[in-house]
Amino acid sequence: MDRMNRQTDGQPGQEQSRQPGTEEEMIPSPLQADQDYKSGNKLAGKVALITGGDSGIGRSVAIGYAKEGADVAISYLEEHEDAEYTKQVVEAEGKRAILIAGDVGEESVCQEAVQRTVDELGQLDILVNNAAEQHPTDDIMNISTEQLESTFRTNIYSMFHLTKAALPHLKHGSSIINTASVNPYVGNPELVDYTATKGAVVGFTRSMAKQLADKGIRVNGIAPGPIWTPLIPSTFPDEKVEEFGTNTPMGRPGQPVEHVGSFVLLASDDSTYMTGQFIHINGGMYTSS
Repeated sequence: MDRMNRQTDGQPGQEQSRQPGTEEEMIPSPLQADQDYKSGNKLAGKVALITGGDSGIGRSVAIGYAKEGADVAISYLEEHEDAEYTKQVVEAEGKRAILIAGDVGEESVCQEAVQRTVDELGQLDILVNNAAEQHPTDDIMNISTEQLESTFRTNIYSMFHLTKAALPHLKHGSSIINTASVNPYVGNPELVDYTATKGAVVGFTRSMAKQLADKGIRVNGIAPGPIWTPLIPSTFPDEKVEEFGTNTPMGRPGQPVEHVGSFVLLASDDSTYMTGQFIHINGGMYTSS
């Protein structure tokens, strides 16, 4: 795959009627796997639980982890076809995969996801808190209490619940990786509640990194910029989707596959002296704002 020769003029305008969206409706389809990827078996013998693992960045991470030798539990809301496809790709790499449907904004769902991972895959070494929702609103007066609470439940409450449920099963050398966003670093007037949750993710990550350092459990994060995932056409109108990501210095949206190396790094022993850190993947958007 030649990422550098990718077109820089965006993608056709398109919309989906419901979040978090599905990959099968996207034109073009996101790039999820690098066919030239060379595995170093950096995650051999490990088990990862990935929320939002059915599509987008989560799917790419699931595939990348499988290529590196990990078994994967895929948590998702209700996109069963996307989740089943991800499971098939993971299994094609010779690794085990289980699917766990449910709303991670509910504590009981988070507890079940962790318990099923341990019961069915035998252990838990890597927790990837990746699920999120967003709802563009250009005036805070129009952000309803229902929207505010839903966004916080999905984007940050879930990280508390999953981390609490996972900790009894994690051990020295385990890794927690939280997906934030470029938005709390630059601000976004149309995504105030979403941006606030992602700022909370940054604070949560850095605080937990200090709390768990003496246990040998590393807590880090990834801060994506404009990435071509199902959340985009299910969030924005078609004219904004057509322009999505073209305002970055690289002139294009990023692809889910372009996150794999960073997620593997933070999950593997290559990052044993990294905790409380964020890797920014945004085509230069942060530096240009």
